[in-house]
Amino acid sequence: MRTVARSCSILVGLGAVALGAVAVAAPGQPTAAAAAEAASPPPAVVTRHQGVFNAVSVQYVATAGETVVPAPGGAPGAGLFTFSFVRAGAGDPSKRPVLFVFNGGPGSASIWQQLGAFGPRRLVFKDAAEPRALPPYDLQDNPDCPLDVADIVFIDPAGVGFSRLLPGAKPEDFYGVDQDARATIDFITDWLTRNGRWNSPKFMIGESYGTVRAAVVARQAMGGPTAPSRRLVGLSFNGVVLLGQALDSASDAERVYVDLLPSMAATAWYHGRIDRSRPLDQVVAEARAFAGDAYLKALWAGDRLSEADRQAVAARLAALTGLPKGLILDHNLRISAAVFEQALLKDQRLMLGAYDARDTLPALPGQGDPVGDDPAMGEYSAAFVAAFSDYLTGFLGVRMDRPYVPIAFGEVNGRWDYGEGPGRQTHVNYALDLAVAMRRNPQTKLFVGAGDYDLVTPMGAAEYVVAHAGIPRGQVVLHDYASGHMVYMGDANAHQLASDLRAFIASAAP
Repeated sequence: MRTVARSCSILVGLGAVALGAVAVAAPGQPTAAAAAEAASPPPAVVTRHQGVFNAVSVQYVATAGETVVPAPGGAPGAGLFTFSFVRAGAGDPSKRPVLFVFNGGPGSASIWQQLGAFGPRRLVFKDAAEPRALPPYDLQDNPDCPLDVADIVFIDPAGVGFSRLLPGAKPEDFYGVDQDARATIDFITDWLTRNGRWNSPKFMIGESYGTVRAAVVARQAMGGPTAPSRRLVGLSFNGVVLLGQALDSASDAERVYVDLLPSMAATAWYHGRIDRSRPLDQVVAEARAFAGDAYLKALWAGDRLSEADRQAVAARLAALTGLPKGLILDHNLRISAAVFEQALLKDQRLMLGAYDARDTLPALPGQGDPVGDDPAMGEYSAAFVAAFSDYLTGFLGVRMDRPYVPIAFGEVNGRWDYGEGPGRQTHVNYALDLAVAMRRNPQTKLFVGAGDYDLVTPMGAAEYVVAHAGIPRGQVVLHDYASGHMVYMGDANAHQLASDLRAFIASAAP
């Protein structure tokens, strides 16, 4: 059931919203009125629905719209386009959690989580490991959407989705770690104020670079004299959910190989390149044990490693990864994700997906595009974009005069400021930001989800980061899913994630 309402008031969620017309002036002479109208968002699009989530019938209101957040000087800076889903007649808002959900990139919109896991509609693949790359695609009601237990707000940061910089705003005021976190906090506090939800249990769900955003937002959210806001904000979160965490870009060279080994073993098991008589969990456990002991010691030894030990370690790596022992020796016991992706199925002339190593495509003679030619991203991206277009117009009633940008590689990602200027990658462990936030709020809980077949942010890295950042261990739950970077790909994974998330919400917001 769906009805559509358009109003200039704030309905259920977001601030005023930019959906269309802009006054036109003579070429090269924009009028003050045109500039003001360009920065002034028109009404939100509000639709009312009913769905069944976790076997619970739920009436809810969807609000799609744009909220203006300020630039550092206080002038209108960016219009963040977001999608909120709020249960109707839920009663006491202090007992109703709200989830703020965003993706990463940096420069990626929330399309992936909205249609992949947490939205009221879900893109369904007959085979998530080998998704259909051509239309028509299958968009269905999502029985695992958590609207039965929490309201949901999907945030698209500046420059992606329908979100935009407003006239006069500077990219460097929003395209950076701290700048982006400041804008996210401004949006969240605005949403809470407009909806009377400050006393509701609050959660963040970040994926990929979104895990960095979540960590930095958690640290900055309290505010204070040394915070970027230079004011007390007083925002706290009951729980933080990290999916495909990318917190520690400061990984030392040797640790990369140790972190990657369990994921390579899982992938070799999946493709039948190692003994499949043992269950996946046992194979991963063996890889973890070897990685944290004999393998780590061998890498640490370097040239001091005896030839006998070198041969023994190479043989064990071959048994765990399915790679030839000679190849492992040629790479001095250090197999990168890129080498593994090209080598595991080389005899079949296939390459693995980095984002989901279950996926394969014919091997490339050269390097190729890191996204378009990736067997995972290249196959499921078109399905998400096409299905989201139908979802916007047919389900939410949103029609815009500009395209929805799923990922902005050049304009946003390529000029991102990690602290040393636009476009310069620095090496920082953002898990320390999360540790600071959890020290300030000792009851905050952390959920970390990783994919067994993720070669970009492997599960070993997630375990290491949590164990070495000073995060209270008793406040953390870790889950592995038989999926890739998008841990919810596949019906069984989506259902398990939803079940785990509901349990986490219940534990963090009793």
